[in-house]
Amino acid sequence: MSLFFETIKVDKKRAFNLKYHHKRMQKTIFDNFSVKKSFDLNSLIMPPDDKFYRCKIIYDKKIKNIDFYRYTPRVIKSFKLVNSDINYNYKSTDRSKIDKLFMKKGNCDDIIIIKNDLVTDTSIANIAFFYEGRWITPATPLLKGTMREKLLNEKKIFLEKISIKELKFIKKLAIMNALIGFKIINNFKIEER
Repeated sequence: MSLFFETIKVDKKRAFNLKYHHKRMQKTIFDNFSVKKSFDLNSLIMPPDDKFYRCKIIYDKKIKNIDFYRYTPRVIKSFKLVNSDINYNYKSTDRSKIDKLFMKKGNCDDIIIIKNDLVTDTSIANIAFFYEGRWITPATPLLKGTMREKLLNEKKIFLEKISIKELKFIKKLAIMNALIGFKIINNFKIEER
């Protein structure tokens, strides 16, 4: 049976973007088990203190486990382009295919996964590029991240199909996920395949 997880930012005992995590959990459960389910995430998330945590909720039709880990973000400045036909529509605990792709990063800090000549995501985050005066994010992500959804709703980023050929015109890049928010990476490097 498949298990899924949510990673939620918790700082000073406050859990962030719960409505987006809740919505994704509901969709995942319905799509995979044909069950309508709702959780009161606010009452379930009880951090041990007021430090910055990565809260990891593992679930299927019901909550299996909730853990808190101290969070230190990785420093990411360089990316290796990696081709794959991977599917990762749901935040599954089985990340073996992504981990296998990550092993191809060489001397880079992370990978950018290319599927059908289109940019998708990095191994840990959605991605955005500053292009023609606005931030664009791939219309074809591997996973619709909660921070990505929030920023799309707020009209701070916009969907575009981004081909591998267009990357050479990009001067600004950002990665985004529930824990790091929207992080602009200055002086980045993208290494060809």
